[in-house]
Amino acid sequence: MLESKKASLIAVLVAACLVSNYALIGVANFKVMDLLVFVSGFVFGPIIGASIGVLTWMVYGVLNPYGFVPQIWVITMLSETIYGIIGGILAKSISVSDYSSNRVGLTVLFGATGFLLTFLYDLITNVAFAITFGIPIIAALIAGVPLALIHEISNLILFGACSLPLISILEKSYRGFESWRL
Repeated sequence: MLESKKASLIAVLVAACLVSNYALIGVANFKVMDLLVFVSGFVFGPIIGASIGVLTWMVYGVLNPYGFVPQIWVITMLSETIYGIIGGILAKSISVSDYSSNRVGLTVLFGATGFLLTFLYDLITNVAFAITFGIPIIAALIAGVPLALIHEISNLILFGACSLPLISILEKSYRGFESWRL
């Protein structure tokens, strides 16, 4: 029974990531998915968080309106796991009592985490793009700056503003499922 509940939860969160990606397709590099993967890792552990990232990109990468490139697909799948893994690791150092007593500090921490993880994600995916298409890495990194900044700044704001409310909602909704943390 517990395994089917885990699978259902993962499916719902992957669906939420996919819906948000397709709904925001016209907004360059603004992705709610990264936040959802991070929060999933924070609440349910790094393995479930990483799984949600991989499964989302398995679908979105193949059915991507911008096209399908196998090398980029694999790198984005693997890179998205960073959000879930770090979310799960970070959760181990923050207690639930910190949520109400240090909201400002946690908001800043989550915002900064979102920015740094997105910087790393953008760096990895831009280098993969350069290698895949035979472009000098420095040229790809420089050309990618405008879109990377949009991605990084929007994640700074999303992670800072939305992590605590989403974590609280998920933890209240799934209280009693602490054994899910993998």
